[in-house]
Amino acid sequence: MSKRLTLAAATAVALCLPIVATAEDAPTAETVVATVNGKEITLGHLILVRASLPQQYSQLPNEVLFDGILNQLVQQTVLADTMEGTPRRVEMSLENERRQLLAAEAIDALLAGEMTDAAVQQAYEEQYANAEPGREWNASHILVETEEEATALVERARGGEDFAQLARDHSTGPSGPNGGELGWFQAGMMVPPFEEAVQALEADGISDPVQTQFGWHVIRLNDSRLKDVPPLEEVREEIEMQLQQQIVDARVQELTEAANVERMAEGLDKSLLSNIDLLEK
Repeated sequence: MSKRLTLAAATAVALCLPIVATAEDAPTAETVVATVNGKEITLGHLILVRASLPQQYSQLPNEVLFDGILNQLVQQTVLADTMEGTPRRVEMSLENERRQLLAAEAIDALLAGEMTDAAVQQAYEEQYANAEPGREWNASHILVETEEEATALVERARGGEDFAQLARDHSTGPSGPNGGELGWFQAGMMVPPFEEAVQALEADGISDPVQTQFGWHVIRLNDSRLKDVPPLEEVREEIEMQLQQQIVDARVQELTEAANVERMAEGLDKSLLSNIDLLEK
């Protein structure tokens, strides 16, 4: 068989075989989806817009969003092309956004290395290992405007009238329609005068009138209990948030102390902060 026939046969066989896509054919962030006056719009540009959409739009399927986002970027590009140069306020906005995005990337990288299960476990043990069970209270209240109203309601409640009904009839607070019930709460969750009055009561006890910034309260202690130390999984989210903040704060302080920071704002009129006209100069 001649070389020419062999080549022709090989070509025919090749044409019958399926074409296997290579890794280079797979779309990437750099895949160009449109050009506008020679400027490229890539798949990565679309992905970033998609990721930043408000929740009501981000829930739409990609098939709906794709063309809309692409049209938006095309329109923005043709509008941007009408500008001669870049206004300084736009440059400053880009500088701020770049700074913010890079700082966020640095935080993500920092937390990826230090937010381990072992670190979370250690933080949990440090906070709860030797913690005493905390007391919780369950109370109801009636909120009124004057001390005279509160005093009269104290007498009626102590006289045996149904506290929940008194709250529904007389309380001006949001819990009134629910019989004044506040549910369970821990120390520090109520304003001090209210909390002190609750802690002084026995179960089913009715307080004297208590004044706070909200008005005058008549308080009934429904019950109290000791709350056991929570398991890790119950407080994991809280522990992780605290730990993240500690890690970031420590690193920022370390970097700031090591940096050459010069502040030249001394004596500057701080009211200039809202002078948007300065960006036009």
